[in-house]
Amino acid sequence: MPPQLIPNPLQLLERALDQCGEVIAAISSNQAEWPTPCSEWNVQDLLHHLVVQDLHNFTLVARGNNVDPQAAHATVGADWSTRFADGAVMLMRAWASADLSHQVALPGGGEAPLRSRIGLQIAEFTVHSWDLLKATEVPVILDPALADQSLAWAQRVMKPEYRGADKSFGPEVRVSIASDSYARLAGWFGRNPGFAPGRPAESVTTQSHRLHR
Repeated sequence: MPPQLIPNPLQLLERALDQCGEVIAAISSNQAEWPTPCSEWNVQDLLHHLVVQDLHNFTLVARGNNVDPQAAHATVGADWSTRFADGAVMLMRAWASADLSHQVALPGGGEAPLRSRIGLQIAEFTVHSWDLLKATEVPVILDPALADQSLAWAQRVMKPEYRGADKSFGPEVRVSIASDSYARLAGWFGRNPGFAPGRPAESVTTQSHRLHR
């Protein structure tokens, strides 16, 4: 279902942020270098991506601005949970005051209502909540409605040319039709739904791609 037709899309975004924040709050500092289903990122890298890049850039987008290419160079610090919670509040405030019908430029040309950007943000925080939970096994129950909505959005917008080497997403990982919502979502985003958590020594590939920030 297109974002403009989702009942209360900002309510869904807030739920996705709350869920992601709950997962982050449960992660301990000794898990920072553990591998995640995002093969090139460990837990610390993924937290950096969420806190420093996503929240900052998504807030700019909600205000009708372009993303900040320098956001990736900022540091997340040690207090992941507080930084994420503060950024989530700023993002929701930006959306609350936004004109959702305002036309904004699309990357490939043309225009669309600002509300069309909400679906991406819901999916981003929902998928990464699963990534972090699988990596750390924190005791958080994920909301299947968020996975269902994110998968519906992704299946509509993610084209085959977005997948492959040096692309944003890997090939789809096929899962059983009996799989739960998050397994289907993970597979669509090129993750291994059967990912098993482990410390860095158990993942040579992840170690070789580790970024120290």
